[in-house]
Amino acid sequence: MDSEKVFFSIREAEQMTGLPASTLRYWEKQFDGLRPRKDGHGNRYYTKKHIDLIKQIRFIRDEQHITRIEAIRQQLKPEKNIDVREKTTDILQQMRKELLALRQMITDTDSR
Repeated sequence: MDSEKVFFSIREAEQMTGLPASTLRYWEKQFDGLRPRKDGHGNRYYTKKHIDLIKQIRFIRDEQHITRIEAIRQQLKPEKNIDVREKTTDILQQMRKELLALRQMITDTDSR
C-alpha cells in the first residue's frame, strides 16, 4: 500500500479489508462515519480513516461475534473503544501467560 496515498477506490478498499464491495456499500448506509467521497460518476473514494473504521467493524463482527448493526454501533462509541482495548489487552496478556507455560512444559518434556 502506498503510504502517501490519500484516497482508495472501492476495489482497493476490498483488497485492504478483505470484504466485498457489496458489504462496503451496505455498511456505508449503516455507519455514519463511513461516507466515502464520490465523484461525478458515482465512484467511491475511501480514506485511511474509512479503511480503519471498516477493519474495526469487521473485527467487532468477526472476532467479537457481534452481528447486529445496532450492537456494532454501540461498540464503536468512544467510551466502548476503551473497554474493548482493555479487554483485548487482558485477553492477550492471559494468552501470553498460557503460551509461556505451554512452552515451559514442552521444554521440560524435551529435556527428559
